[in-house]
Amino acid sequence: MLVGYARSSTIDQVASIESQERELRAAGCEEVYIEQVSSVDLVRRERFEEAVKFCRKGDVLVCTKLDRLARSVPHLVEIQQRLEAKGVALKILDMGLDTSTAQGRLMFNIVGSIAQFEREIMLERQREGIAKAKAEGKYKGRKPTARAKAEEVRKLAAEGMGATAIASQLGIGRASVYRILGD
Repeated sequence: MLVGYARSSTIDQVASIESQERELRAAGCEEVYIEQVSSVDLVRRERFEEAVKFCRKGDVLVCTKLDRLARSVPHLVEIQQRLEAKGVALKILDMGLDTSTAQGRLMFNIVGSIAQFEREIMLERQREGIAKAKAEGKYKGRKPTARAKAEEVRKLAAEGMGATAIASQLGIGRASVYRILGD
């Protein structure tokens, strides 16, 4: 079964949603999940999650464009891995990408390999930059937030406040509260 997913960023993009739905129906999608969520909020895509949950082994999740599905290539790879674990293929219409075919899997793997390469190069540059900054005495690392509040943690604990309440009030993790109190 072909399962479609359409997304627009704002309520004002009615034409975009309607166009995507038409394309998905024309491609043969029997079920189409639609939502209006900004790419910034792609973490909370309820309709997307419903679509993935609906898909069964042998189904194909179809999207009109890559940017309607994922915010980046690593995000796309993550989505593909979730689908693959369920035995579901991915099809992106405007790219002609279809992971149910040998050519589609090849194209997807090439895109994924390039993304991984870019990520590794970026991390390498970041490590080099940090090493250089440390050598020049310019890099101090992240300021320890919880340890800086140790005095406040002990004071609130002495007043009888629980670890969860202390963590919430001071904006630190509960484990940090326990770590400070254990010292």
